[in-house]
Amino acid sequence: MYYEVVSQCVQSLKNLEPWLVKAEQLSAVKKFDVGVLLSARLAPDMGNFIYQVQSACDYVKAAAAWLSGQLPPKHEDNEGTVDELRARIRKTVAFAESIAEVQYARASEQDIAFSWAPGKIIHGKDYLLQMTIPNTFFHLGMAYAILRHNGVDVGKMDFLGPINLVAASV
Repeated sequence: MYYEVVSQCVQSLKNLEPWLVKAEQLSAVKKFDVGVLLSARLAPDMGNFIYQVQSACDYVKAAAAWLSGQLPPKHEDNEGTVDELRARIRKTVAFAESIAEVQYARASEQDIAFSWAPGKIIHGKDYLLQMTIPNTFFHLGMAYAILRHNGVDVGKMDFLGPINLVAASV
């Protein structure tokens, strides 16, 4: 599960940083406060851009912790600027990358409990496949859509990030 949590989900979090640069560039060119983008949302009942970034980070850090037998670090959820979001992303990435692959050896056997489901647990593999991966990509997708909807020049390759293409063996 190391690959899915660290390599895949963390790389996707890293893709957020160039989006933030593009958001700052748009706000500079159009002469508006970048905070407008950070507080933007697609619908009245959904979280804003900041919330989407915080949530994506939370799912990655929780998976890295729970699946390696640790407690997730706590974040205050008080980010309000681009630099504070960058710091949140970097803290999350640093935490997830600090966990060695060997610490995930028993990841599928971990039992995770949620405060919102008393008396129930989810096994590590199901937690990764049913909670972590879909929620991480949901929140990243919403963050992307908020920026795109508001004119930030992000495209599919910005969402995907680097792709490990290698020479085909013939």
